[in-house]
Amino acid sequence: MSARLTIDLVDTHCHLNLEEFDPDRREVITRARENGISRILVPGIDIATSKTAIKCSVDYVQAYAAVGIHPNNGLSWTGGSLLELKQLVYEEKVVAIGEIGLDYYRDYTPKELQRTIFSQQLEFAAEVGLPVIVHNRDASEDIIDRLTIWQRNLEALGSRLANHPGMLHSFLGSVEMANVMVANHFKIGITGAVTFRNAQNLQAVVESLPLESIFIETDAPYQTPHPFRGKRNEPSNVRIVAEKIAELKAIPVEKVATVTTQEADKLFNWREIHC
Repeated sequence: MSARLTIDLVDTHCHLNLEEFDPDRREVITRARENGISRILVPGIDIATSKTAIKCSVDYVQAYAAVGIHPNNGLSWTGGSLLELKQLVYEEKVVAIGEIGLDYYRDYTPKELQRTIFSQQLEFAAEVGLPVIVHNRDASEDIIDRLTIWQRNLEALGSRLANHPGMLHSFLGSVEMANVMVANHFKIGITGAVTFRNAQNLQAVVESLPLESIFIETDAPYQTPHPFRGKRNEPSNVRIVAEKIAELKAIPVEKVATVTTQEADKLFNWREIHC
């Protein structure tokens, strides 16, 4: 058997439901499987894409879904949005609430509305007992404050979620922020950006963290790693991210695959889902 088939990797964040994959979605998943990627988490960014994420999870055995409203889609939030999410969350392969969070870089949704939507979705995640997938852009202080309070409230309630609250997707924050969030039991999502020449800060984050705190993701079709930067990203490239992490930590890529996959299993409980 090829060595490329002996490594079990997962892609913890891939927008497989977007139109960029409409022409060849099945072939993309086949390539992922051939490169050792056994599971792909597809997040929603609004109600419509939460539904198509679920459809991907039904159509493809490797795919699992998250449901949520992205901060840049906050203007789509209505009084009925939470009820719609509640109607979706109990579909069999929904394993997380996301992609949710705060984005102060783009001016698509007023900040106060973003904070309200984020808080309501955190409360929803606590109610249904599912981890969160958190987007952060230029909002680190508010993200830290809100997630820290939320996680401590989970601890006070004796929730299982307190020890497995979620992941910070596509992390671009400081080493200090990463350490604070890891202390609160969050995982740190690393994308193909770690392979870029100007990614010294992100590489320092990877070097400083215990391997058990790192998740691997593509954020496909975005953030394509070197040497394919500029082309559409896809789940098979999660191998490149794993290889870069292995290089930075001076450990075998097989160990990176084993540990990160085991930790993703613990957070999302997807091996407990029988398809």
